[in-house]
Amino acid sequence: MRIVDFTSFLLFMVYCVFVNNFIFSRFLGCCPFLGVSSKVETATGMGLAVTFVMGLASFFTYFVNMLLMALGLEYLQTIAFILVIAALVQFVEMFMKKSMPALYSALGIYLPLITTNCAVLAVTLLNVQNNYNLFESVCNGVFGALGFMLAIVLMAGVRERLETSDIPKSFKGFPSSLVIAGLLSIAFMGFQGMVK
Repeated sequence: MRIVDFTSFLLFMVYCVFVNNFIFSRFLGCCPFLGVSSKVETATGMGLAVTFVMGLASFFTYFVNMLLMALGLEYLQTIAFILVIAALVQFVEMFMKKSMPALYSALGIYLPLITTNCAVLAVTLLNVQNNYNLFESVCNGVFGALGFMLAIVLMAGVRERLETSDIPKSFKGFPSSLVIAGLLSIAFMGFQGMVK
């Protein structure tokens, strides 16, 4: 899909956020989705961190890919992309530790795990695979991350609500999380076919 006018821009946004949601359609990034989605506040912080990293990773890897292609080193693409993502995550981690220590400690190990979040690497590889230009690459990264954030915040909201609900003891915690994830995934399947 190409962005040529405002209508196609909106369709591209719907395509990235809802139709090809990284969590519910592509099943990427499930580790932080299940691990950090117990509270809306931490889920929102994680979603914003992933949005920042995915947007910047899409921007920088576009130029890294151009450089690799010019040098005939396309086979180093994945390694180069991982290095860019790791550097961006270090930047985000240092920023959050300094400016938002409560959120930094709440995210715990999941913040450095953004480096190995397959959704972040997948968006950079999809940008190359789909031959997106710079604007489309950044839009794909940002909107894909906003879809990730939507998924994780929805999950956190439902899980917070279930904490105070009267459900069987054996169903509390992780089993109910898997059922919620399955139901949300089915709900997002309703968007399939909206945008081709």
